[in-house]
Amino acid sequence: MRKAVFPGSFDPITKGHVNLVERAAKLFDEVIVAIGQNTSKKNQFDLETRLAWIEDCFANLENVSSAVYSGLTLDFCKKSKAQFIIRGVRNTVDFEYEKSIAHMNQGMNPEIETVILFTDPGHGHIHSSIVREILKNGGDTSKFLPESVRKGLDK
Repeated sequence: MRKAVFPGSFDPITKGHVNLVERAAKLFDEVIVAIGQNTSKKNQFDLETRLAWIEDCFANLENVSSAVYSGLTLDFCKKSKAQFIIRGVRNTVDFEYEKSIAHMNQGMNPEIETVILFTDPGHGHIHSSIVREILKNGGDTSKFLPESVRKGLDK
């Protein structure tokens, strides 16, 4: 069984994230969308909200689940019996950053492989931190966020 973890803060989950997970779901038997808890990072949306958004976004995909973890992603992969880490890359800056992390992970645990998926051209400009700024200033995020997230923001 080919199991992969797609880690991130998903603060909020964007259409770019959704596209990557949908594509990964075709490549792997199981994909875990895992919210990593980073105590040094201040999230705009609480953990329960982000988890609910993920579950709603992928309710139609039987091989996609969600989880929350703290600590190293490699440790979570080992605990979850996942052999792959999925990372999305939008540009060359992302690529260099992800390459460095992949090399470090490979050195720490060569049994877990990093798989890089390039974003679809229509999603390459979407960045959660920019979406958060748009939200803070009352802008329209309909082109960047899944419908379930937008509905959740209206509440």
